[in-house]
Amino acid sequence: MGGHRKSSAPPPHSAPPPSRLSRFWSSATRSRALPPPSDAPAAARTPLAGDAALVRRLGLFDLVLLGIGASIGAGIFVVTGTVARDAGPGVTISFVLAGASCVLNGLCYAELASRFPAVSGGAYLYTYTAFNELTAFLVFAQLMLDYHIGAASIARSLASYMVTMLELFPFFKDNVPSWIGHGGEEFLGGNLSINMLAPIVLAVLTVILSQGVKESSALNSIMTATKVIIVIFVIFAGAFEVDVSNWSPFAPNGVKAILTGATVVFFAYVGFDAVANSAEESKEPQRDLPLGILGSLLVCVLLYIGVCLVLTGMVPYKFLGEEAPLAEAFTSKGMKYVSILISIGAVAGLTTTLLVGLYVQSRLYLALGRHGLLPGVFAKVHPTRHTPIHAQVWVGVVASVLAGLFNVRVLSHILSVGSLTGYSVVSACVVVLRWNDKSASENSSRWISSWQEGVLSLFIVACSGFVAGLCYRVDAPLVFSLAAVIVALLASVALQYRQVYTRAASFSCPGVPIVPAICIFFNIFLFAQLHYEAWVRFIILSIITVGVYAFYGQYHADPHADETIVYHRVPVEVQ
Repeated sequence: MGGHRKSSAPPPHSAPPPSRLSRFWSSATRSRALPPPSDAPAAARTPLAGDAALVRRLGLFDLVLLGIGASIGAGIFVVTGTVARDAGPGVTISFVLAGASCVLNGLCYAELASRFPAVSGGAYLYTYTAFNELTAFLVFAQLMLDYHIGAASIARSLASYMVTMLELFPFFKDNVPSWIGHGGEEFLGGNLSINMLAPIVLAVLTVILSQGVKESSALNSIMTATKVIIVIFVIFAGAFEVDVSNWSPFAPNGVKAILTGATVVFFAYVGFDAVANSAEESKEPQRDLPLGILGSLLVCVLLYIGVCLVLTGMVPYKFLGEEAPLAEAFTSKGMKYVSILISIGAVAGLTTTLLVGLYVQSRLYLALGRHGLLPGVFAKVHPTRHTPIHAQVWVGVVASVLAGLFNVRVLSHILSVGSLTGYSVVSACVVVLRWNDKSASENSSRWISSWQEGVLSLFIVACSGFVAGLCYRVDAPLVFSLAAVIVALLASVALQYRQVYTRAASFSCPGVPIVPAICIFFNIFLFAQLHYEAWVRFIILSIITVGVYAFYGQYHADPHADETIVYHRVPVEVQ
C-alpha cells in the first residue's frame, strides 16, 4: 500500500507576508529612542568608536562665534536700510520683534541641543526621535535645498564683493571681466551665468573645512571677530553723526509697516541653529550648546539694533539708498573711509556665513549616512583629520556647480522654506519629547490617544498660523485673523491642560507648551508671507523626498545605527 505524503501547506494561523504599503508605513513611522541623560558635567558622548567619530574641539567661545558667523553676513549693512525705507526709524522695533521671535526659537533649539549632546543631526535628529523616520527625512530635504542654493548664492555675492574691492586699485579698475566675479553673459533667459571666482572660493573653504574643525573654527573666529569689530566701529563712528530729529516720526507708515518689516528681517537672524549641528564636536555640549545658541542670538540682536539706530539717525529714512544704504550714509557725511571698512566687513561676513553653511551641510549628510537614509559613503570620517571628508567634498562640489554655472539669485524667492519648516518642527519636538509616557498614551483605549490628540493640537496651531498669515498678506478683514488666533489659543490651551509634561534633565525651555506654540504659529505665519513659488517648491520637494525614501531609504535605514554610545571624558590632548 502506498504511503501518504505529509502536506507542506503552511500552518492555518501563520500570518501572510506584509504588503509593500504596510512595510512602507512600518518603516516610515519608526523612530529613535531618546538618549538617556548624563550625570557627569564634563561628559561627552561619541556615536562610534575609533576613527568613525568626530573630535570634540569647540569651546563656548567657538560656538558663540559660530552662531554669529552664520547669522550676520553682508545683510547687516544692507537689509537694515532697505527695510527702514518703509518702516522708518521704527525698523529698530522690527529687529527687536524679529529678534525676540528668534530667541524663542533659540530656547527650543537650546533644550534639544542639550538633550542630544552625543551626535550631529540637529533638526533632523530631533524629528527622528520625537516623530518618525519619514518626517525627519522630509525636514532634512527641505533644509538641504535651502543650504545648497543659499551657499551658491552667497558664494556669488562674495565673489562680486571681492572683485569690487579689487577694483578700488587703479590697476584693476574696469579691467576685470564680468565673468570672473560679477557674473558674465547670461543664457537661457538669465538662468545660466558663468562665474569663475565663486567656485574657487568654495574650493578653498572646502579644503579648509576638510583639514579639521580646529582649522575651520580658527578661520571663522578670525573673520567673525573682524566683522564684529567693524560693525562696532561703524556704530560708534556713526553715533557722533546722529541727528535725533531724524527719529521723528518714529513710525511714519504705521504699525503695520513695522510688523511687515519684522517678517522681512526675521531671516537676518537665521543661522543660530548651526550651533546645534556642532553637538558632536563641542567639548561640553550639554552646557555650552544652549549658551552658544542664545549668546550668539543676543549679540546679533544688539548689533542689528545699534546699526538701525545709527543709520536712521544719520540720514532721514526717505533719503536712504537701496543698494548700499549704510555706505552711502557715511559717504554723505564725508566719511568715505568707513565705506571701505564696510566692504571689508561684508567680505568677512559673507565668508563666515558661507563657511558655517558648508560645515552644517556636511554634518547633516554625515548623520543621514550613519542612519542609512543616504549612502554610507557620507558617513565616512577621515582617520586623522576627523572630518566627514566625503560629505564635505560633496557639498562643496554641489555648491561650486550651482555657483559657477547658474544664476541662483533668481531662486532666492523660494528660499527660507527649509528654515521655517525646521524651526517649526523643532518647536513641536520640544513639546512631544516633554510628554510623559509616550508609549502608554499611544496605546490609550480612547478613540484617539492623548499623543495623537497632542499632535493634532500642534497641527491646528500651525494651520492657524498659516491662515492668519494669508489674511495678513491679502489684507483680509481683521475678524478672520482674530478667528485664526483664537483657534490657535484654544489648541494651545488643550496642549497645556490635556497633556502631562516632564521636565528636561538639562537645559529646560521655559513656558512649555506655550512658548513652542508661539514659535510654530509665528514661523508658519511667516511661511504664508513667502512667494507662492516657495509653497510649490515645498510640495514638489516633499513628493520627491517621499519617492526617494520609498525606493531607497526604507530599505537601508537603521534608526539604531549610532545608539551603541557611551559617555566618556574628552581626551586631554583634544581639549
